[in-house]
Amino acid sequence: MNPSTASRTALATSLMRAVHSRSDPAPLLSDTWGDRLVPESAQTALRQRAMERLDGAKPGLTPDGIQGLEFGLRSNAAYADVILRSRYTEDALKEAVVRGISQYVIVGAGFDSFICRRPAWAEDVTIIEVDHPSTQRLKRERLAACGVAVPRSVEFVEADLSMESLESVLARSSFQSDRLTFFSWLGVTMYLTREANLKALRSIATCAPAGSELVFTYVDEAILGPNQVIDESFRRLMTNVSAAGEAFLSGFDARTMSELLLETGLLLLEDLDGNQAASRYDPAGENAFRTAAAAHIVHVRGMSARSAG
Repeated sequence: MNPSTASRTALATSLMRAVHSRSDPAPLLSDTWGDRLVPESAQTALRQRAMERLDGAKPGLTPDGIQGLEFGLRSNAAYADVILRSRYTEDALKEAVVRGISQYVIVGAGFDSFICRRPAWAEDVTIIEVDHPSTQRLKRERLAACGVAVPRSVEFVEADLSMESLESVLARSSFQSDRLTFFSWLGVTMYLTREANLKALRSIATCAPAGSELVFTYVDEAILGPNQVIDESFRRLMTNVSAAGEAFLSGFDARTMSELLLETGLLLLEDLDGNQAASRYDPAGENAFRTAAAAHIVHVRGMSARSAG
C-alpha cells in the first residue's frame, strides 16, 4: 500500500459490511458503521471506479451512482469473504470470551467497527487495534468526527508489519502477555510475504499464554502461480488491488496448513474455504453469495506457554 494513504481495501471492506447489513435479504452482521466512518471523498472515489467499470450498462442507477457503488461492492470477488470472515470471527470471539479470554488484538484492524458496536458480552474485554499508521490515523480522525468516545479499554497501535514483528509491536503497547488473548488477522496475509506471515504466526504463538486463539484468513497459494485457471471475478480482484498498490504476495496450501501451524506453535482447529463458510452461514443461499474456494478462514489455538524472551 501507499505508505502515505489509508488502505483502499480497508475502506472498501468497511463499506461492504455496511451494504450487507442494510441491504442483503438475510444479514449475518449488523454493522453499518462504514457509511459513517469511510470519508465521503473515499466513497466518491470508490463510486466513480464502480461506475467506470459498469460503463453505464446497468439499468436503474441513480444519478449520484449510489446503486452503482453498491453493485460494485457486491460484485467484488471479496464481498462474500468479507462478510463471512467477520461473522465467523465474532462468533469465535464470543465463545472464547465465555471460556475466559479477556484480551482481543485486532491485527490489521483497518476500519473494523467492533469498538463502536461492542456487545454486552464483550464489555470487559480489552481491545488493542494494530494497523499501518496511515490507515489508523484516518480511522481515529473519523471516529472523532463521528463523535465516538474511545473507551480506556481500547488502544490503537501504529505499526508496519512488513517492517516490524508483531511481538515487538505488542511489547510497546499495553498488551499483557500473561492474559489469554484472542487475535484476529483478517484480509492481511495475502499482502505480506510468506516470511512475514510465518514470523507473525510465531509471534502470536509465543507472545500469549497457551490456550490463546487466533482467526486469520489466507488465499490458496495455487491461484498465485502462473497460468492458473481461476474465477474471472477473482482475477479482476487481484488486478484491482494490485493497481491500488496492494498486490497479493503470498498464500498457503490447505493440505499442509496443519503441519505448518504446528511448526509455529499453533494447533489447527478449523480451516474453511469460502464455499464451506457460505454453507454454514447461508445454507439456503438467501444472500446469493458468490464465494471463492480459494479464500480460507482458519481458527487456531496456541499450544505452549509464551517464551521467556
